[in-house]
Amino acid sequence: MYLTTEKKKEIFEQYGKSVTNTGSIEGQIALFSFRISNLTEHLKKNRKDFSTQHSLVRLVGKRRSLLKYLKRKDIEKYRSLIKSLGLRQQL
Repeated sequence: MYLTTEKKKEIFEQYGKSVTNTGSIEGQIALFSFRISNLTEHLKKNRKDFSTQHSLVRLVGKRRSLLKYLKRKDIEKYRSLIKSLGLRQQL
């Protein structure tokens, strides 16, 4: 399995406020970005896996809505998170 509890703890420790605070917006966005990158790699190998494609679209939508929320609430955190994750900036 690509997403172990150790990997989740590492992501929330790096981007979230703490390991136990799994509800932080920054941590959730980082976790979604990790999952999106793995699903994208899977779809490059398995083009006809439509259930994974559907899941990928849903995750991208969730991440987009969280990014919009973060942009409204704290633009500086948004900009630093976009830069650290290497995402394209949304307008």
